[in-house]
Amino acid sequence: MRMLDEKSDNDVEVTWEDQQRINKFSRLHAMFSDLEDEIKARRTEREDLDDLSLELELREDEMILYKIGDAYVNMTQSEAMAQLETDTQRAEQELKHLQERMDECEKGMEELKVLLYARFGNNISRWT
Repeated sequence: MRMLDEKSDNDVEVTWEDQQRINKFSRLHAMFSDLEDEIKARRTEREDLDDLSLELELREDEMILYKIGDAYVNMTQSEAMAQLETDTQRAEQELKHLQERMDECEKGMEELKVLLYARFGNNISRWT
């Protein structure tokens, strides 16, 4: 057991800059996790839109209740198909944007890992 006032060879002083890097990594990791969840939800939404497209193609020209936000609107089959196309494009754009943000977070975390491991070596816990 070592005394509290003793320093081992593995003890490294954490500077203000080091702490800022650690904090930034933590924020990026939290954002990365949130983006993962959001991407999963958007992929599910996109799959639902694809399924809906198949269903609408099977319908004849009849009135269809189409959900926009929290409301349902009566539309013809052709209007619903056009709205569905718009919604699908929007979902694709959102998914692409979320993936880009996730890639930026991952790049930032990788850069910080290099700096932090160079400074602290194995004295820090392994981050994923």
